[in-house]
Amino acid sequence: MSGRDADPARAVIFGCAGPALSDAERAFFAEADPLGFILFARNVETPVQVQRLTRALRDTVGRDDAPILIDQEGGRVARLKPPHWRLPPPAATFGALARRDPAIAGEAARLNGRLIAAELTALGITVDCAPVADLPAPGAHGVIGDRAYGDDPDSIVRLARAMADGLLDGGVLPVLKHIPGHGRARADSHAELPSVDAPRALLEQTDFAPFRALRDLPWAMTAHVRYTAIDPARPATTSAIVIAEIVRRHIGFDGLLLSDDLSMNALAGGLTDRARDALTAGCDIALHCNGRLDEMQAVAAVVPPLAPPAALRLARGEAVRRRGGIDETPGAMLGRLTRLLAAA
Repeated sequence: MSGRDADPARAVIFGCAGPALSDAERAFFAEADPLGFILFARNVETPVQVQRLTRALRDTVGRDDAPILIDQEGGRVARLKPPHWRLPPPAATFGALARRDPAIAGEAARLNGRLIAAELTALGITVDCAPVADLPAPGAHGVIGDRAYGDDPDSIVRLARAMADGLLDGGVLPVLKHIPGHGRARADSHAELPSVDAPRALLEQTDFAPFRALRDLPWAMTAHVRYTAIDPARPATTSAIVIAEIVRRHIGFDGLLLSDDLSMNALAGGLTDRARDALTAGCDIALHCNGRLDEMQAVAAVVPPLAPPAALRLARGEAVRRRGGIDETPGAMLGRLTRLLAAA
């Protein structure tokens, strides 16, 4: 590590444009000093190429422990895909298995998480934006769909916990999403702002319940969803009311709180306003994913260094990441997972 580690990084995670860094990106990241980075399909081609990219990203900020994130849930939300990587099953596969054999489903979900962790750590990726703990509701938009572990809160909690434990056992930090719940939304927050009009008491009994049960996980990502019974003006990501009263108090989550992507159309205003609003509302980290350099420059200009409470939450997360190694080879784990899924 460099001497730069004494100074707090900027409270933002950025994407990059392609499979290798440009000179302009290297210079920008070195100056902006983001906390970490996130990879998408546009950034991955081969294992060797991804290893080079993760090393290059960390080199720009001079921190060999800078978090590098990816969305590797499984199913349709997986940035690493064949032919170079396994495509993990979607969460709904484990939910369906749980209806027949809950014990086997939990074992399979944990094994899947450990296998994903092995696949990610081999590439230098240390944070997986999973598991999804959203509880789907009838008539909701399909953006969650088979990304959910089912429609039963208890099953969602058991399987999301198993997935998270598997990731942690393999040295990867899980990111619980989308807190406090996206499952009831009737719109895709990538395209527009979903508005949920359910009463607060009902939300606390249903949508918020899985997150409350999983509140001890180290990281979580916000939902770009407006809950009119709690804050009729703002979505959770930019609502100080939702973050203070629901995320921190009712749910009791005290881990590192990451905004969902600032580029999504659910958020109003320009990117600088979105970044300021998310951090002012109580998010610890702003997330900007699309890799556009001009947008990242604008966001970096308004994002401050990581605040002391956020730095403490970051350190606590690192402390629970288990680095003891995996006692099976990836091939053995894959074989066992395949047998579990087939046996059901």
